Amino acid sequence: MTTVQRLTYAVGFARPDRRYWAQPVDQPMSWHAVEAHRPTDELDGEVELAVCGAIVQVWGSQQWDRMSAGRSTCAECRRLAVPAS
Repeated sequence: MTTVQRLTYAVGFARPDRRYWAQPVDQPMSWHAVEAHRPTDELDGEVELAVCGAIVQVWGSQQWDRMSAGRSTCAECRRLAVPAS
């Protein structure tokens, strides 16, 4: 029997001083998905790589499954990160 492990995602915020090269400074999509390989509260405040390639700071109190529906989330992260069920 094979066990399929579903990924969970933390929420990262693209800080202006750590913007991804392909994301314009005026890009309003500041919230990104970060693969969480440990509890998200342990990642709080850490600088991580988002699934789209942006360098972000994790906000451990936010949940990607709630944030991903917002207009200020990265479209590429929404496409690549399917919330764990």
